[in-house]
Amino acid sequence: MTYNFAFASSSASTASDPFSARHGQSLPAALRAECAAMSWNQFESTYSAMSGPIRLGAWSIEKTAPGRWTFEATLGLGERIQKMSATTTGPIAAMTSMLYEAGISLEILSFHQQQIGRRTATFILAESDGRRLWAMGIAGSPTESSLRAMTSAANRFEN
Repeated sequence: MTYNFAFASSSASTASDPFSARHGQSLPAALRAECAAMSWNQFESTYSAMSGPIRLGAWSIEKTAPGRWTFEATLGLGERIQKMSATTTGPIAAMTSMLYEAGISLEILSFHQQQIGRRTATFILAESDGRRLWAMGIAGSPTESSLRAMTSAANRFEN
């Protein structure tokens, strides 16, 4: 898993970067090239696929040992609601484990986060069964933003 917490350059033309046109910060270069002709609405509906078969409900964390936490989540998986848990070193590993347990294999190849005002935007390049795609999540915290990006990626793979 690659973590890139550096802010992307803001020198991209807003005409070719719908995120920059909306939030004043550039997308990761590979994603920017992929969505250059999109409006903000097209970009958001494509990369932030929150309405799909995978939905994230409740999320809780409990420290269990030094460097280890138990994460619990309520996931909507199609028509069923399932409570899941994973004991890992962090929320991304926990969500990856929970999705895998639900039958969704997802590997994060590239990870980018940016602050946009009081919110965080997370962009991930994910792979599943040989397919690669970008997904985005925006939320009030870096963790929630990451979980939203992973949920969006899972939904994009499922569609």
